[in-house]
Amino acid sequence: MFVEREASTGEGTSQERRGSGQNESRILGHVVQCDGARAVISAFANDGGTGSGHWTVGKMISINLGGSRTVGLVYAIDKSDRAWDAAGSNPIEVCVELVGEVRDGDAPGAKPVFDRGITNYPHIGAIAHRIRSRDLEAVYDLAGRRAITIGNLSQDEAIDANIAIDDTLARHFAIVGTTGVGKSTAVSLLLRKSLAARPDLRVLILDPHNEFAASLPEYCVRVDATSLDLPFWMFRLEEFTEVLFRGREIDPEEVDMLRDLIPVAKNLYRNPQSGTFLRRGADTLTADTPVPYRIADLLKQIDERIGLLDSKADRPALKSLRTRIEQAAADPRYRFMFNSRLIEDSIHETIGNIFRVPHYGRPVTCFEMAGMPSEVVNSVCSVLARLAFDLALWSEGKLQLLLLCEEAHRYMPADPRLGFAPTRHALSRIAKEGRKYGCYLGVVTQRPGELDPTILSQCSTFFAMRLANEADQAIIRSAIADSSASSLAFLSSMGQREAIAFGEGVATTMRLKFERLDDSLLPGAAKRKVGEPEGDDANVDLAAIVEKLRNVPKPQTSAMAFSEPVATTVQAGDAGYRKPASPRIQPDTDFDMRYGLKPTTFGMRPQNE
Repeated sequence: MFVEREASTGEGTSQERRGSGQNESRILGHVVQCDGARAVISAFANDGGTGSGHWTVGKMISINLGGSRTVGLVYAIDKSDRAWDAAGSNPIEVCVELVGEVRDGDAPGAKPVFDRGITNYPHIGAIAHRIRSRDLEAVYDLAGRRAITIGNLSQDEAIDANIAIDDTLARHFAIVGTTGVGKSTAVSLLLRKSLAARPDLRVLILDPHNEFAASLPEYCVRVDATSLDLPFWMFRLEEFTEVLFRGREIDPEEVDMLRDLIPVAKNLYRNPQSGTFLRRGADTLTADTPVPYRIADLLKQIDERIGLLDSKADRPALKSLRTRIEQAAADPRYRFMFNSRLIEDSIHETIGNIFRVPHYGRPVTCFEMAGMPSEVVNSVCSVLARLAFDLALWSEGKLQLLLLCEEAHRYMPADPRLGFAPTRHALSRIAKEGRKYGCYLGVVTQRPGELDPTILSQCSTFFAMRLANEADQAIIRSAIADSSASSLAFLSSMGQREAIAFGEGVATTMRLKFERLDDSLLPGAAKRKVGEPEGDDANVDLAAIVEKLRNVPKPQTSAMAFSEPVATTVQAGDAGYRKPASPRIQPDTDFDMRYGLKPTTFGMRPQNE
């Protein structure tokens, strides 16, 4: 390891100016070539009897120039004749990438100062030696910026690895790495440290694997398909259309009809006596205005259009649209959109619950998407991303929001023909303009090559963990901006919890090892504990699994008197499978088998009798 710890304080000479009494074994070699960005050092592998362990790829060394020390990163070691002499000397060439220079402070005893730029380049014959601990600390010093400690340097575990938390958040960040290297654990660690340093921060995690809630139990609330309350009228036209067509090809004619009919339904909710007359002016309603309306009013307008004599050509499209709306409203998987019997303006409560305003000590929302229909996930993510930006914008900086996208390549694929365009646009807007208003973006992905390059280019701080794919490595190499690009040559061979951090959040490119989290706080720890094999299937509840698979609420005998309750644990042919018929009860007059309520009363406030 190229670090010399200062064991005593009795050294009379300055930190780097060599005295005659200093140990000569600290000399590693001499500069024989320099081109401004890189240098070649001539040395002997077994000089001084210390062996070849001094020269190791990935370590930093120091080149003494008198008043300053040039810092270099070893990226290659070569022996030109490819032969080894066990008895004699073995000359080698060490290739070093120049990172910056360290200068002593002006005041006596002041800490060294690191600068990325190089004013004095190494001359031929300059001495290369192990870097001192003080100089290594100066290289990664954040110059007074608010810092959090996330681990230790891989080169010297005694030195903390710090990042500037404000710059990391405000300028967006990305964590990339292949599966199984600890990305989710690194995300949990960063969130814990960030919340401790920034108590005003709100975090919304798009969690496709339902694993982060267990790692942040004291900070987060869980929102899933059963607890989410996101009314359909908060969706924009494109998002609502995606729900209706369920990922299939969209019919432009039906979309145009919705664009005309939804404002009429919204106007009927606000002004029941106005009929189909739409006002024009500053208070005009559009299909994208987040104002409540009733599905019954929308269906009523479609029925009226079907009955008009001059709409014969439009009847097939109108009937198809009506069927789509009825099916979506009756689908039990979409209960989070259509479940409310009472349509009211609940936008304040919805936004407050999702974005934790007020947070009541739990500023993190884990939006668990594993149980949500795949055809509606893109629309919901689009709504949440759009609301996050608008909330930060109109709060005038009073709300600081972080939107963390796990498996980000699912929402922002590199191929523009894939994915959902409104989701891409909402996330792109946060990436490009969010930091001005306090809305930040965190990107987590195992395939940076499949991620939209526009999004990735807006992330100013990267934590690159092990990447095996050559195309993914090339994407990360193109993102690094400083002179430490050679450090990314180790991307395919890094260990668990190791990462290379570069960008605005660190002083210079840094290879680090994240802190170890307690096993109970690892993402997905609860699921792994439950899923441990026990040798038999006695604990497998097939009936519960099928119940979740169907995702259909159990029938209520009081309201669903026209059907027989069926036991889910008794199969056909078993004794007692058929239960005696229960007495028939006259159904409620407010019930309609099409989607639960009569169109004339759907969403209306109950009348006081």
